[in-house]
Amino acid sequence: MTYLFKWQSVAIVVFFMGIVTASAQQSKKNIPNQEFELELETEYRYFFENPQFSGQLDHYPSIAFRPDYSIEWNKGYESINFTGFFRIDRDDERTHWDIRELYYQKAKGNWELSVGLKKVYWGVAESNHLVDIINQTDAVETFDGEEKLGQPMAQFSYITSKIGTFDFFYLPFHRKRTFTGEKGRLRFGTVINQDDIGYESDAEELRQDFALRWKHYFGIFDVGLSHFYGTGREPLFQFDELGNINSFYPVINQTGIDVQITHDAFLWKFESIYRNADAQDFVALVAGLEYTFSNIDGNGLDIGLLGEYLYDERDELSLNALQNDFFFGSRLAFNDIQDTSILIGGITDLESSSKIFSLEASRRFGSNWRAEIETRIFSSIADDELILGNFREDSFLRFTISRFF
Repeated sequence: MTYLFKWQSVAIVVFFMGIVTASAQQSKKNIPNQEFELELETEYRYFFENPQFSGQLDHYPSIAFRPDYSIEWNKGYESINFTGFFRIDRDDERTHWDIRELYYQKAKGNWELSVGLKKVYWGVAESNHLVDIINQTDAVETFDGEEKLGQPMAQFSYITSKIGTFDFFYLPFHRKRTFTGEKGRLRFGTVINQDDIGYESDAEELRQDFALRWKHYFGIFDVGLSHFYGTGREPLFQFDELGNINSFYPVINQTGIDVQITHDAFLWKFESIYRNADAQDFVALVAGLEYTFSNIDGNGLDIGLLGEYLYDERDELSLNALQNDFFFGSRLAFNDIQDTSILIGGITDLESSSKIFSLEASRRFGSNWRAEIETRIFSSIADDELILGNFREDSFLRFTISRFF
């Protein structure tokens, strides 16, 4: 409850900062432009096999709301942007709300300033986003970690054409990761309560963190270099001699590099990080390519072939099961009015029999509807898999229909 109160307080302060800033600008002669959109999503998840742990269910209907609002003035150089999220689900922990974004932004000349809650994405790889460190993962929303929580921040960007773009981040508040509850699937045998996970820093979630990133392009090369210093987004789990678990968020230094090379129909991709903490040091990388067959038979169909190698030298205490694996897949983009796309893929462990197969597809209907299908199949999960062993019975089908207003 204390954590929730602090988080709500930060959100309220940020909101009123934006309101005051917007009000101060109303005296200017430019009339603000406003846009509002609401996405209403109905979701159904079905798990094919009987649950592995007591209390879990097979069917999970849910409903989600995603309001999106923006107002800009001063010829578009200043704006306030808001994106919210709220889901109701059978799993109490998956019933949650979040302010994905609520920030004031000002651009002038070759610099840009953003203050508030924001989502920032770094990286180029398809299967694992190693360098993406700013936002906390919304672990109850999706299995692949694509969904992120809004991060309180001040971001200053300095943009040049000759030496690239420099981004500086001040991060005044850490957000904990929420784990699936007792009724939910894709959870550990022991239900993890976020309130039971502490911090290495005495300042806890109020520790002041910092990050910076430089990105630039050189011909066919797009390069990014980043460094993060602060409380990590992944909790660390340690066992004592009696088998008891001590879990906490460590203070880390993480240095990352991401490179993408575009050559004809090839995209060569590479990400790597070195993370240093008192409790754990490690190196991780993902490297691969994507080759696209464009406009096949002149009908607009693009087919991309993907392959990536994943390496992570962390031990079994990591929340990442991708330690020596290979990802393969194919992306189909029909480039039609309905924006139809399909991504088929799989990850195989190079040291065991464990495999994960996946399918993601989406299509629009008319101008206001969208349907999505996602499935994950856990196959031949090895007995010594600490992470995936908890999900061996959790192969599922997810179907959603969204209406945009």
